[in-house]
Amino acid sequence: QVQLVESGGGLVQAGGSLRLSCAASGSTFYAMGWFRQAPGKEREFVIAISRSGSVIRIAGSVEGRFTISRDSAKNTVYLQMNNLKPEDTAVYYCAADPRVSLVVPTNPIGYTYWGQGNQVPVSS
Repeated sequence: QVQLVESGGGLVQAGGSLRLSCAASGSTFYAMGWFRQAPGKEREFVIAISRSGSVIRIAGSVEGRFTISRDSAKNTVYLQMNNLKPEDTAVYYCAADPRVSLVVPTNPIGYTYWGQGNQVPVSS
């Protein structure tokens, strides 16, 4: 049974930092990434990483502030968010793709498995 278990969310002030973790189990995952969905908006791509860590895709809105890392031995991916802004407020979802591929998707349809979501409110 495949599971993606997220942790680390919570209220943070603007300018602060937060780290989300996503522990995956039940399969071998290639691309892993993070998406977010703000109230009333569609789910949007944030950042993703290949299995080897050699390829990282990142949304322009978070470039320079968010980073992603991966511990393949633990099947865990991390999202480090720095200099958070109120517009970063959203539910953050971890996603994983079990297909062997050199492509790191930025579209939600490129991912098969999803975490439960983690609320990240950023206060001004």
